[in-house]
Amino acid sequence: MDTNFARIVLLVIVSLADGVVLLKAAPAFAADIILDVAPPPPRIENMGHPRDGFAWAAGHWEWNQQSYRWVSGSWIVARGKARWIADQWEPVGSQWRYVPGHWER
Repeated sequence: MDTNFARIVLLVIVSLADGVVLLKAAPAFAADIILDVAPPPPRIENMGHPRDGFAWAAGHWEWNQQSYRWVSGSWIVARGKARWIADQWEPVGSQWRYVPGHWER
């Protein structure tokens, strides 16, 4: 069995046993982030093999109030038939607006 897959399975089992479910989600109160500085191009990532019951959340550039910082992609627990829409920066005129990753049905 793939060591990384075994670790993910163990993490999910322990998390569920503790009553904690680890899901990637944007807070409902998050404010729009709009910048004049374009993000760097996305990095190429090796996501490994697809895993049943998980969705790949691709890496993205995050703004830390001073500069962009790369956040590596990760496998997240799937939500039924919903599909994961990756975090992204969309152009708005001459500016860039951050759109957090989210589930879409």
